[in-house]
Amino acid sequence: MPPRSNPRRTPLAAALTALALGLVGLAPLALTSQAVAETAAPAAPVADAPDLGDRVIVFDDSMPVAEIRERTDEIWRQQVDAEMSEERWSLLFRPGTYGTDDEPLQIKVGYYTEVAGLGASPSDVVINGKVEVYNRCLTDAPTQPYCVALNNFWRSLSNLTIDVNGAGQDGCRASANFWATSQAASLRRVDVRGGNLSLMDYCTEGPQYASGGYLADSRAGTIINGSQQQWLTRNSEVGNWTNGVWNQVFAGTVGAPSEAGFPTPPYTTLDETPLSREKPFLHIGDDGQWQVRVPDAQTGSRGITWAEGATAGKDLPLSSFHVASPDQSARTIAKALDRGKNLLLTPGVYDVDRSLVIRRDDTVVLGLGHATLTAVGGATPVVVRHQAEGVVLAGITVDAGTELSRNLVHIQGQPGTKQKPRTTTPSTTLNDVYIRVGGPHIGKADVSMRIDADDVLVDHTWVWRADHGVEGFTAGVAGDTDRWNTNIGRVGVIVNGDRLKATGLFVEHYQEFNTIWNGEDGHVVLYQNELPYDPPSQADWTRPDGTLGWSGYKVADDVQRHELFGGGVYVYNRNDPSITTESGFEVPERDGVRLHHVMTVNLEAGSIEHVVNDTGARVDSDAPGVPSYVVDFPAP
Repeated sequence: MPPRSNPRRTPLAAALTALALGLVGLAPLALTSQAVAETAAPAAPVADAPDLGDRVIVFDDSMPVAEIRERTDEIWRQQVDAEMSEERWSLLFRPGTYGTDDEPLQIKVGYYTEVAGLGASPSDVVINGKVEVYNRCLTDAPTQPYCVALNNFWRSLSNLTIDVNGAGQDGCRASANFWATSQAASLRRVDVRGGNLSLMDYCTEGPQYASGGYLADSRAGTIINGSQQQWLTRNSEVGNWTNGVWNQVFAGTVGAPSEAGFPTPPYTTLDETPLSREKPFLHIGDDGQWQVRVPDAQTGSRGITWAEGATAGKDLPLSSFHVASPDQSARTIAKALDRGKNLLLTPGVYDVDRSLVIRRDDTVVLGLGHATLTAVGGATPVVVRHQAEGVVLAGITVDAGTELSRNLVHIQGQPGTKQKPRTTTPSTTLNDVYIRVGGPHIGKADVSMRIDADDVLVDHTWVWRADHGVEGFTAGVAGDTDRWNTNIGRVGVIVNGDRLKATGLFVEHYQEFNTIWNGEDGHVVLYQNELPYDPPSQADWTRPDGTLGWSGYKVADDVQRHELFGGGVYVYNRNDPSITTESGFEVPERDGVRLHHVMTVNLEAGSIEHVVNDTGARVDSDAPGVPSYVVDFPAP
């Protein structure tokens, strides 16, 4: 498919109308793991499904395909437009094969829905059929229809094999397994066989835009990038990658395209990933017991972790976890952490009026079904104390509340003190940790994620000050100024610790610098940013010293060593198209600070004068969708 360029978000009026439609009639479904267990005839040995609440559905391959499809379709119909709802779902598949050549299992995945296999390897769960995300049609947009994937957030697919089977679908739909998503929608430990994997939906009537995603520890043949504007593929195997749009990054991926000729095509390719640690996952062991595999960290890694057997790591019994539910108080959950328990957050929205503080080494906090922690009374929902080592936070979303929080996630440390560098085990790992300020309700936080500790690994995060939502937003596209004063997010990410490594850092729409990097030896593979859409005027988007705007990525003036591979900063000043920003990236000019393959782009309104500092051409509405690239800064 040809590259596309367009503003990445839907017009606000269209989004609000679709959201309102999606929030009507969202009644809880009467589907429980207990009910499924009672109707299935699981093969031995297998333990009864633990009580994970009524939003975790456990399927068995003895269930009729039609029954599984009916249940998953019912959830999809509830979630397909439920962008700002409180519903959360985890759809888990016991080891086995689902679907046949003549009767494939074809699943569609909506908002806040996790689909995952319960095997130790992706090959233990085989879907003969598809697991798909299509474009979302917003019918009151300027064109009729207006079907895009730009807002297809918050969903996931992991730990299973898809034998692509489009039987019964029309010719276009049968051509690939479609995963048309944007931010906060990860693919992990997925093996796609016998057909193409498309990262856009080219079957729905246009314009078919998609923007931003993440694939890790996975294998596929032909991957159709299509209109995906930026994408990270890490530690995977691909047979063929079809095209690129603005910013396609590969790290430790067998079969990745060469970056020669950048920006035509716009590929950034690292032969190895300097530091990686795969996300923990729930699975059923050989003895039939439920447990959580915590993969080991890897250095200089390449390819999938399960090619020659089980992913290296340790298994934690479910008994070592406090299984939390949304009706439990933050005090109850915090006490469980204090008693030395790991934490399994079942699907739902949790009101957190006091910090969940992690003090113990090797603590694992794992969310199912996009479990969401919402700050209450200005709390900081997640705190990792500086003495805790080997902590893993995975699969959670943290929401700002209506009262100002100082931070939403705080990885504490002692910046500036000399600590022994780590080489194999990060001090803290964040996998698929998403942070949101605004959207379903007014949100207020000074800093969304603050990392003071050394040796932290951030593996896929989306830190988002909402550019649309259901409260605190005016209805029009132009003149949308209420959000600037009600949806408060000064800075997205502040890194004060040394040697932080990030693979997939997405930070968007904050009111000053989106990311501030004060620590030494930072290493980032793919940085994606949109400047805020909603400054009311240039005066609101000018620093006290007179500099026009705040850069999307700021490395502090005294930092001596820093590396970024593949970065983009986008501008769309829809309130006042005359607003300009001095530079997309702002870094000290010294040999130890190096940016490789970075760009800026105008999405329709506003301008950025330079890509990095005073280097790189201006982007503005005279050429929307046409990036300005800097291959290396400083130039070799």
